[in-house]
Amino acid sequence: MRLFSATIATETNTFSPLPTSIEAFREGVFLRPGEHPDDAPRMCTAPLFVARQRAAKDGFTLIEGSCFAASPAGTVNRADYESMRDEVLDQLRAALPLDGLLFGLHGAMVAHGYDDVEGDILERARAIAGPDCVIGVELDPHCHLTLKRMRNADLIICYKEFPHTDVVERAQDLLDLMLRTLRAEVRPVMSLYDCRQIGSYPTTLPLMRGFVDRMMALEGRDGILSVSAVHCFPYADVAELGGRILVVADGDKSKADALATRLGQELVSLRGRTAPDYLSVADGVSAAIGFVGGPVVIADPADNAGGGAPSDNTTLLLELMKQRAVNAAIGPIWDPIAVRLCFDAGLGAKFPLRFGGKIGPASGPAVDAVVEVMAIKRDCWQSFGPTLVPLGDCALVRLDGIDVVLITNRTQALGLELFSNLGIEPAQKKILAVKSTNHFMGAFGPIAAKVIYVDSDGPLLRDYAKLPYTKVQRPIWPLDEVTAPGLIF
Repeated sequence: MRLFSATIATETNTFSPLPTSIEAFREGVFLRPGEHPDDAPRMCTAPLFVARQRAAKDGFTLIEGSCFAASPAGTVNRADYESMRDEVLDQLRAALPLDGLLFGLHGAMVAHGYDDVEGDILERARAIAGPDCVIGVELDPHCHLTLKRMRNADLIICYKEFPHTDVVERAQDLLDLMLRTLRAEVRPVMSLYDCRQIGSYPTTLPLMRGFVDRMMALEGRDGILSVSAVHCFPYADVAELGGRILVVADGDKSKADALATRLGQELVSLRGRTAPDYLSVADGVSAAIGFVGGPVVIADPADNAGGGAPSDNTTLLLELMKQRAVNAAIGPIWDPIAVRLCFDAGLGAKFPLRFGGKIGPASGPAVDAVVEVMAIKRDCWQSFGPTLVPLGDCALVRLDGIDVVLITNRTQALGLELFSNLGIEPAQKKILAVKSTNHFMGAFGPIAAKVIYVDSDGPLLRDYAKLPYTKVQRPIWPLDEVTAPGLIF
């Protein structure tokens, strides 16, 4: 039995002012066959990581392809996407004959000329591998689950958790189902229900926690092999944007249809109730300062690099300074130039530094202050569940009693290492301000005495109706009040 695995992945914010080129992939994940580390998956590479661990035990040969992944940003350079795609497809072609393909993709990647990158990859892979090859795909739930992907894959599984702490478990599920399919133990059929809605669905909050727990309880019973909730990625202007429910059943399409419809209707009933409440930046900082105890975590989703924002907005920092917050730390602020200047100045230096506010109007004003360089460290990482995410060279500066983490590799706040790399013990801070939508909760939630979400003037608007969509299929909630949810595959 011969399986091939590869990854091409990023999350594309088509409204972002930051183009994505091959250099972004080189800064993230850029691994040729055999180069993937053994210690942990990298971003969307969990299928390859898991298959490598299990190949000998489960009696199959794994042929490894290249793995490319970049932090979320704007639309991907067309020639760069095509070069990565063609490299992987050439590897696939050279590996024939194959029994199965395991792809670790994101699901919300857009390149110039390709609104459905993953559909393009799967369609071309299907044409090469043939109709009898079993194609399995692991996707981020913040994806666009298009009909082209449904037609060209045999198995699709999304992570269930948001924050995405279960990437390895879902890759294990995908490999299990692929092997069972190849051994003729199951015959997967897929159904897809379109909820016709755009929303946010953190599984750390009660409504989605309960929904996901019920989904998982259905798997492995009565012929149901897998259930996935597709959250959608709101910050992309593509036709098939929107929340969907995917069900994989063993041979019985009508059973899959019925369950997808039932769960889809339930998700529709939760519209407008699954996201956290947001305060203004001023009120959020005031509430954090006034809270007895700590740490208080203030989350700024509007400047989340994980959604394609620059992560250089200064509004939350300036408010912390204005309200004279003490024992506070904020991060990450992406500013490679400022980091370089801190390294040039040296540990312990006090010097005038301008940082943040660089990319555009939504970045806020640059901060000009005399700062003290408290720590500098090269080649830093942070953990995100079982994965490792590079931060690059980092600097910690202090101004007005507030610690600021500056980074060179643009990414969101994920692991406690964001602060501890530079000598900060997060649990001992009164206030931790993080740029992230909900992924921070995996690491910061357990130490937080309180979590406050603020709606800043960063580029990731919380009100999706204000985004300038032109391609999205209408009607869809909340752009339209009346919609027509239904089974589409």
